[in-house]
Amino acid sequence: MVSYVSALLYGVGGIVVAGMALLVAFQEKLVYVPVLPGLTKSYPITPARLRLLYEDVWLRSSDGVHLHAWFIKLLPECRGPTVLFFQENAGNIAHRLEMVRIMIQRLQCNVFMLSYRGYGASDGYPSQHGITKDAQAALDHLSQRTDIDTSRIVVFGRSLGGAVGALLAKNNPDKVAALILENTFTSILDMAGVLLPFLKWFIGGTGSKGPKILNFLVRSPWSTIDVVGQIKQPILFLSGLQDEMVPPSHMQMLYAKAAAHNRECIFVDFPNGMHMDTWLAGGDHYWRTIQQFLEKHVPEMKEHESSHSDKDLQFELKSIGTSFLFSLKLQQLKAPCEEFPPTD
Repeated sequence: MVSYVSALLYGVGGIVVAGMALLVAFQEKLVYVPVLPGLTKSYPITPARLRLLYEDVWLRSSDGVHLHAWFIKLLPECRGPTVLFFQENAGNIAHRLEMVRIMIQRLQCNVFMLSYRGYGASDGYPSQHGITKDAQAALDHLSQRTDIDTSRIVVFGRSLGGAVGALLAKNNPDKVAALILENTFTSILDMAGVLLPFLKWFIGGTGSKGPKILNFLVRSPWSTIDVVGQIKQPILFLSGLQDEMVPPSHMQMLYAKAAAHNRECIFVDFPNGMHMDTWLAGGDHYWRTIQQFLEKHVPEMKEHESSHSDKDLQFELKSIGTSFLFSLKLQQLKAPCEEFPPTD
């Protein structure tokens, strides 16, 4: 009897160890899914299919990886907010185009969609270390553009994209005006126990320094709970209460952590929202929530402030004989965005 129990324990232990070894070896393939089953890595459609004004942008991250992005604009010279959008872990940016089309119309904004390394037309292989560099490259690119208002860059991240965006906002308080998080997890460590319950005994806890003995084996912890309390910018939390992948309690914990240090935090839940369709389930309420957040925290430049800036710049450039040309260009850039009728 004793030998039978011992053999059983050894067998179960062996299975657990083998399972853990496989999880460690293939964890990136579990976290990052650039290709959906039955599809290819390439984009099934482009913004042109939806008649969106866009440009292909090619970037190089600080470690030399070649990245692709779409910059979709409301108008050629629109000075509205520019949303730097970070997607979920599965599929590519083309699968988010319908949502982005509505976003541009409802929020009167530009949207920059980055393909993480290993996704879409971007080179390389995804990892937390690498994607962090990719996000920084995208923000640096936007910050250097002259055809947008760089003081109105808003980071919007959904699920994994929320973890990417939170870290970027924390590291760039001078470049990111506000942050929007939707259905984001506290950490991959905590998600391990959600997706594979037996792992909760070995991986997880509160943040990357939690008590579980095997946390150190996770190469992409994406511990947003460790980051969100250090973010100084306004944060909007959008939570789908029917989320079947990330427990809504994760968003509640992120909000509680952030609100303890930042008074400019807003939490809004959507009773029928699931992980991928909160923007659909939320309907008009979803878009009005974001619009009101942007109007409050990322407002348009007031006319008298803009006029004052025109005069100052014109005065400074008179000495080099280019005041008229520069003033004319600035007036063109000031042209308000033409408003499109909102669509649900």
